[in-house]
Amino acid sequence: MGANMARRLNDRGFHVTTVYDVNRAVATTLAQELQCAASPTLGEVTAGADVIFTIVTDDQAMRDIFTGADNLLLNARGKLFVNCATVSPEIHVEVERWADAAGAASLEACMASSITQARKGSLYLMCGGREENFRRAEPILKELSTSLRYLGKSGEAAKVKALVNMVMNIDTAGLAEGLGLGDALGLDLTMLREVFSQTGAASRVLQTDGEDMQNRDHTCFFSAAHAAKDSGIALQLAEKCGLDLPLARETKAQYDRMIASGLGELDKSGIAELTFKGRHPTR
Repeated sequence: MGANMARRLNDRGFHVTTVYDVNRAVATTLAQELQCAASPTLGEVTAGADVIFTIVTDDQAMRDIFTGADNLLLNARGKLFVNCATVSPEIHVEVERWADAAGAASLEACMASSITQARKGSLYLMCGGREENFRRAEPILKELSTSLRYLGKSGEAAKVKALVNMVMNIDTAGLAEGLGLGDALGLDLTMLREVFSQTGAASRVLQTDGEDMQNRDHTCFFSAAHAAKDSGIALQLAEKCGLDLPLARETKAQYDRMIASGLGELDKSGIAELTFKGRHPTR
């Protein structure tokens, strides 16, 4: 996602000054493509840019890049951090507090899109934080998105993003079960997907994942491991509210099962491997 966002901004005339990845080779290759620097440390990223985008895997990774021995807040006064990862609302609030202490600013810009949209500049972005920080980032964010929403204080966008992914994951699991049962019944799955698309079974997931489930093409755009993590964030929010969400809970259990079976790096559509007869050793 980050690489394609950098490519998009470069195409739109923004000066991408430096890139960073824990995999040094990945950063170097991208830097050569964009003719920019590949910073060896996080501190050098901040030194080389006025606006810094971050996309990491989870809460701990966010803490590491902002509070570790090598971190982005070294000499960060006046800089703006735009944080795009799907993490808990609480960590976005913490990052805002850490940035404030360093004389910097932060904004959450949660993405409800995938790799292709990042390259085309058609992301769906939901932002949370101080409105002045949103306005400061807005000219850049408009070049990355076709839908840009400001949702309020820090943490609010992360709540919405957790719910988006929770419902998407439930939809994905439901579609896999529907197609898996159709296959077991001997139905033509292409026909079945067409019927689904024209009835109450229609969904965005049907458009993005249905054919992949049928053809067992699970090239990763959004991994099962990330699906499990994001459903877990939503379940933690539900627990704090005193709500029981059985569909979300069982969906997370399915993705956890994929991880335990060594399928965690497949696209989330790979959940069909658990529901089609004969695909998985336990089926």
